[in-house]
Amino acid sequence: MHKLVVLYPKPADPDHFRDYYVTNHLPLVMDWPGLLAWRYSFDVAATTGETPYFAVFEGDFADAAAFAAAQASPQARRLAADVANYATGGAVVINYPVKEGTD
Repeated sequence: MHKLVVLYPKPADPDHFRDYYVTNHLPLVMDWPGLLAWRYSFDVAATTGETPYFAVFEGDFADAAAFAAAQASPQARRLAADVANYATGGAVVINYPVKEGTD
């Protein structure tokens, strides 16, 4: 499995972010080819101190090749272009292969 994580710092207008994200951005996510599962939260907390992030998104892809194909798609370009419409604090985007833990 390959994971995409998007971390969003606090935006200038949190209410606009939440509304736009759910109403406009997530429908674009649903059309992303190769995306197996996704989840998000606006309730990001740090274990100590104040969190530098307002929201988080996680997406699962079968493997790195599926993620690369998804990133090369027109849907990915639309998703990337849409971020400026709600994430005034920017976004930190990371991806990585998932290694399963063992006992």
